[in-house]
Amino acid sequence: MGRTIPNTIAPDWPSIAADRFAQTFLLDDGATGDVALLGLPSEIGVKLNHGRPGAALGPSAFRAALARLGTTYDAARRRPLTVRVVDAGDVETAPGDDEAALHETHERITSAVATIHERGMIPVCIGGGHDLTYPSVRALSASVGGPVGGINFDSHLDVRDSVGSGMPFRRLIVEGFLDPARHVTLGVGRFTNSREHVEWLTHQGGILINADEAMTRADAASFALSSSMRGGAGFVSIDLDGIDSSQAPGVSSPNPMGMTAMQANQLAVLAGRHPAVRHFDIMELSPPHDVDGRTAKVAAKLFLSFVAGLQERAS
Repeated sequence: MGRTIPNTIAPDWPSIAADRFAQTFLLDDGATGDVALLGLPSEIGVKLNHGRPGAALGPSAFRAALARLGTTYDAARRRPLTVRVVDAGDVETAPGDDEAALHETHERITSAVATIHERGMIPVCIGGGHDLTYPSVRALSASVGGPVGGINFDSHLDVRDSVGSGMPFRRLIVEGFLDPARHVTLGVGRFTNSREHVEWLTHQGGILINADEAMTRADAASFALSSSMRGGAGFVSIDLDGIDSSQAPGVSSPNPMGMTAMQANQLAVLAGRHPAVRHFDIMELSPPHDVDGRTAKVAAKLFLSFVAGLQERAS
């Protein structure tokens, strides 16, 4: 039937073992599932921020890890995974590395994600620079008809005024797509963000949970979800550089004092369970800087945990 999600190309999968969960995925030929996996292979924003390149290869590394990890059986719940996943492929990015290319890529992503919502599926986006959360959440806001809430699991606030990978949440707030009073940044680095950015976001009403606080607070993820999802739909965005670089070295900006992979995993499970979460993404996977595919494996596990949580939501 051909591709039904606009601006996408077919996904690149290696061979998948018969007992892997990825073997059950449907390809985008008009099929409808519970989740649509969408690769966002763009690092234009990272380059504009003078970060180290490599995130454009994130979706392919993610699929390669998922092809090796993750059976169809959830041993914790003693049941098979039955959530239906449609692989929508990768958004075809605009040529070039300038602002014009970035804006065109954002338009393509918004159109693709909007179609996923129209088909009644939850998009799970894999990137790619964190700026790509902006066009994705813009599509979510349009689909629900107003501002949404959301969680940014990240050491960075990503509220830069300049165009680049550090721009998404400022743009979403300023343009009315994100309700700042329902926006939580979980895992904020103590010495990572400028005074201007911290004061701007807190003045807007944003909630900041520093990494050192979150590390000692057992309810940090559940508090972030209850604060961001009250009163309507929302998103959860996990920037892999929010995780300590000993566990996630393959990112655009490595974090020597970050959160643990298990804390990110707890958030992924809870996000899957929560009925208001309508968008989930895992960003800044940068394979050229990975060690033993460690970060790609973390990303694959986070995806599986979100899916397992989503199955609990439906049951």
